[in-house]
Amino acid sequence: MNDIPSMPADAGPLVSVSRLSKHYGGERHLIGGQTPLLKAVNDVSFDIAAGETLGLVGESGSGKSTTGRVLLQLEAPTGGDILYKGENITGLSKTLLKPYRRDMQIIFQDPYASLNPRMTVGEFVAEPLDVHGLAGARSERQERVASLFSKVGLDPAFMKRYPHEFSGGQRQRVSIARAIALNPAFIVADEPITALDVSIQAQIVNLFQDLQDELGLAYLFIAHDLSMIRYLCHRVAVMLRGRIVEIGPCEAIFETPQHSYTRALLSAIPVPDPDVERNRRPLSFDVAANLPPEEAVLRPVGDRHFVLEG
Repeated sequence: MNDIPSMPADAGPLVSVSRLSKHYGGERHLIGGQTPLLKAVNDVSFDIAAGETLGLVGESGSGKSTTGRVLLQLEAPTGGDILYKGENITGLSKTLLKPYRRDMQIIFQDPYASLNPRMTVGEFVAEPLDVHGLAGARSERQERVASLFSKVGLDPAFMKRYPHEFSGGQRQRVSIARAIALNPAFIVADEPITALDVSIQAQIVNLFQDLQDELGLAYLFIAHDLSMIRYLCHRVAVMLRGRIVEIGPCEAIFETPQHSYTRALLSAIPVPDPDVERNRRPLSFDVAANLPPEEAVLRPVGDRHFVLEG
């Protein structure tokens, strides 16, 4: 397999995840006993259309980042299917998966940790071009990297600098430049603004939106900041302990949330009014007492709006 199949305009979802699971532990020891089983991702299903942004929200430890990593098969799934442009890519070998790696990229939370401190940022952005044999002549390679820098709002003159010479927002722009270097159609953005100053977060979110408009990108956007999710995303999926408890259009989730956990999350969004904020009382939600039963399934409650019910 040298190329991934093209996708007709009237085709189905770009990405389709069906009953995806990732479990850790559960192994038996030779001397007896068994490690605890952790269902980090448990029976998760969703679709993402070309050019669409699906926001994935939930408390820390709910399985959001694991879902993104397993979707891209940076970790092998325990069960379920991952379809990309209609092709089942679950369990493909590294060789067969390589063309899909080119079309599916990830941006990590900590831009400094994801950058190689021994490489210039220009070399870092050019590396995917080298790996996939797209570098061409040295001058062509340099022109391509310079164009990527300009596209993400960085001066191409910075290409010879090292990561420690940049601010957090600039480093994340470098990571974004690397992610779009191969002209992907789908990007997992794993909490890409969490480690940034509040003043920089809006700039990066606007950059994501501009790139989507220009390049037709689809995103799985993982975040804690629900105000940013509302601004950027077309649909929202809410995760609780490895399961999606509610998924639907952005406005439906924010205006008419159906699950008590979703309502509790939304009630915790800060209000930019000191008087209102002082008197506001977020809803409480006891996770341990309200874990969804294994047999619970997503049921429709509106147009493309589903909630997990037992």
